[in-house]
Amino acid sequence: MNSALPKSRLGRGLASLIGESPQAHPRLPAEGEQRLAPVEQLRSGRFNPRKDFAEQDLAELAESIRTKGLVQPIVVRPHPEDMQAFEIVAGERRWRASQKAGLHMVPIIVRDLSDREVLELAIIENVQRADLNAIEEANGYRELIERFDYSQEQVSEIIGKSRSHVANTLRLLRLPDSVQAYVQEGKLTAGHARALVGRDDAEALAQRILEQDLNVREAEALVQSGPIGVPGNTGAKKVREKDPDTKAFEKELADSLGLKVEVKRGSGESGNLVIKYGNFDQLDYIRMRLIGMPGG
Repeated sequence: MNSALPKSRLGRGLASLIGESPQAHPRLPAEGEQRLAPVEQLRSGRFNPRKDFAEQDLAELAESIRTKGLVQPIVVRPHPEDMQAFEIVAGERRWRASQKAGLHMVPIIVRDLSDREVLELAIIENVQRADLNAIEEANGYRELIERFDYSQEQVSEIIGKSRSHVANTLRLLRLPDSVQAYVQEGKLTAGHARALVGRDDAEALAQRILEQDLNVREAEALVQSGPIGVPGNTGAKKVREKDPDTKAFEKELADSLGLKVEVKRGSGESGNLVIKYGNFDQLDYIRMRLIGMPGG
């Protein structure tokens, strides 16, 4: 098997393939045949690791497409089983949203790609865009390893992440299906799930984490406290419950900022205030709010 391509080369190839530069707005790439195609000629990608398409996200993207049109083309290849159709390589979310927006024709770029290239590029695109949940990401890595004989080291080179990240992500597939479902649904983070790997009582622990709304550190403490169901062990010896005043403070600040806020109590009266943001715009918004405060 050929060795994995260097990250720098893959990065340039991906940017060219999907028609964008990491530091620029989307543009049409020089490679590939560009055309307009009826939306009904496109088919879902068989190798797309992303399986979950949230309806609200699609609705928001569809509204944007109605207003501005579909600026970035969808990358496809000739469908291997239907000569009249195309298989989507990158852009299935845009295709689904385009249908919701009522588009009849969409811009596409036709590329001649092997199954392995399709899977590689689908994983790279989704991981770089942070579009995958941890279980989808793990399934994509497993597909590369089991179907195309990649090593974990080669997978890490392709996606531009450490080998330990690949190994830890793959470990999540050892969890019970019900716990994996919590991750896919966004109820548990990858950090929560990693703490449960290897535990026979992972399902019970996951339920306790959800019931008590524990953060990752508290979940790790719960796991270390011993098996759930053992006499004398509630499974929460090391987990500190938040008092009503703390919860009320978190809610008040979260409502004011429109972002998730968490108070982590330390020893005595010390602690940490965590404000979570989803993108750089939200980070800049936090900065402006802090600067604009009296005495800031």
